Amino acid sequence: MNAIVIVDSNWGIGKNGDLLVHLPGDLKYYKEKTTGNVTVVGRKTLESFPGGKPLPNRTNIVITRDADYEAEGCVICRSKEEALEKIKEYDPEKVFIAGGAEIYKQFMDDCDGFYVTKIYESFDADRFFPNLDEMGYKVVWESPLQEEKGLTYRFLKYERP
Repeated sequence: MNAIVIVDSNWGIGKNGDLLVHLPGDLKYYKEKTTGNVTVVGRKTLESFPGGKPLPNRTNIVITRDADYEAEGCVICRSKEEALEKIKEYDPEKVFIAGGAEIYKQFMDDCDGFYVTKIYESFDADRFFPNLDEMGYKVVWESPLQEEKGLTYRFLKYERP
């Protein structure tokens, strides 16, 4: 299983329920990696998507504790355990944990690959992803530097040590 995330230089991922910055290049990369695959998100992350709707051409698994929650086009799970059971139906290489902070935290130990878009700038964040560099994870691939909206960033793939 994989995680996919965009972080700033302090591993910040969001503020007030939104991404820190919207980079078209990152959104394109996210779409490339997840289209035709499975994304696992929390309810708040789903509701932050355009129109609060699931992303097209993916299996969207949404985790929520709200027993009455329903979302068209989504597989709703009420717990991590229920989501893990559902995920068994898919190739683990095609499963992407995609946020938010609580979902990343819950599934951290279940992921082997981490697709990280790292922005070389810091923002005022209130949600963070674990710092893979400090945890000894290995970068196994990195893209050339990208520049967009005055920001420099790159795509990296980390693996568990």
